[in-house]
Amino acid sequence: MSAHTVHEGHGTPATGLGKGLRQRHVTMISLGGIIGAGLFVGSSAAIADVGPAATVTYALAGLIVLLVMRMIGEMAVALPGIGSFTEYVRVGLGDLGGFAAGWLYWYFWVIVVAVEAVAGAQILQRWIPAPMWLIALALVIIMTVVNCFAVRSYGEFEFWFASIKVAAIIVFLALGLSYAFGWTSGTGQTFGNLGTGGGFLAMGLGAVFAGVPTVIFAICGAEIATIAAAESDEPARSVAQMTRSVIVRVLTFYVGSVFLIVCVVPWREIVPGESPFVAAMDRMHVPAAGDIMNIIVVIAVLSCMNSGVYVASRVLFGLSSRGDAPRMFSSVTRQRVPRKAIIAGGVIGYVAVGAAIVSPEGLFAFLVNASGAIMLLVYLLIGLAQLRLRRRLERENRRLTLRMWLFPWLTIGVLVAIVAVLGAMAFKPALAPQLYATLASVAVVLVAYVLRRRLAPGTDSTIQREKA
Repeated sequence: MSAHTVHEGHGTPATGLGKGLRQRHVTMISLGGIIGAGLFVGSSAAIADVGPAATVTYALAGLIVLLVMRMIGEMAVALPGIGSFTEYVRVGLGDLGGFAAGWLYWYFWVIVVAVEAVAGAQILQRWIPAPMWLIALALVIIMTVVNCFAVRSYGEFEFWFASIKVAAIIVFLALGLSYAFGWTSGTGQTFGNLGTGGGFLAMGLGAVFAGVPTVIFAICGAEIATIAAAESDEPARSVAQMTRSVIVRVLTFYVGSVFLIVCVVPWREIVPGESPFVAAMDRMHVPAAGDIMNIIVVIAVLSCMNSGVYVASRVLFGLSSRGDAPRMFSSVTRQRVPRKAIIAGGVIGYVAVGAAIVSPEGLFAFLVNASGAIMLLVYLLIGLAQLRLRRRLERENRRLTLRMWLFPWLTIGVLVAIVAVLGAMAFKPALAPQLYATLASVAVVLVAYVLRRRLAPGTDSTIQREKA
């Protein structure tokens, strides 16, 4: 067989992970990955920067994510049983691509755990009279313990958290539609707010595109389902179903919510850093709007932390199985859970929390900035891997049941768009530090790869096999 031949077993270690997740778990995990504090709070910055046309900005960012998910879906169905999407990058781009994608993605999520723990602790201090560091530590420990049990415990935990978030958005959409159409406003339709404060394109067409780098980070997360699907009873079906429905979720939850917010509230009244959902609910005279939203944001924070610990552990497990991380992280318990990898993610998360308390504007700011553009770089690697893999599969006359649309043009278009977004970050003062710090983290990963090859040349991960 040619060295370039692709088959289901290429580079696949014996994972040893359980199959405790059901289709309902994977579905809600994919939803939970998209819905977070970035929507409930972070959307205020996008509205303030772009105006009512922020709805278009979210739609454009959502389109990029949709196409990336379609690429992942194609590779997942063509190469079943290979593990997380970072392994598709390995098959398509080789060891360096898999090593870089895995470690960058792991770093992204352990920092997410820390950021969400700090955010959750700050909110919980409203009701819990305890130091922030203690609350943050408790949150990290709770999420770590939950993940240390069978994978079903993570699935159930995330299923109910995601269900609450989805229910909250559905209720908000119903209330917003009723108010915008004038059924409950008492003053008639409020769609006229789209034209106030300078009009729909108040900040110009350029602002619509300039806002994409900011909002795309909030929409990232749907790819979590591809990692969870590896521990489901029908992985290929789970990924295929998720990639087909992600656009509906993005349009409904992000574009729909932001559109209704700017319909209900004149956009210039939205304060960056404060939840626009609270502003909209106050305008609609919803009792205790602030407390309700704080509770929902806490749930969103816990959900993101739960997912962060889970994803980081599975990626570290995969890296260890390939020889790209210490071997101890590829061991599993009797419940088929990589407990050491889970604890490692929790420990690193809390170390980062400590940095947030000791040096919020120094070390912690750098850690957060260094994760800022990582998802875009990972998506870039996914696109390049899909481009190469699809060509290879076509040469082998492999039948593809799930295909990327308009290949190769849409794939190339996504790659160009991601490069353009990264380039735009360099010229945006608020985002430039994130880009440069992220590039520094990439340099660290590349140096680590070179050292790994020199110190352990016999652990080439394309041939590495580990027993569970």
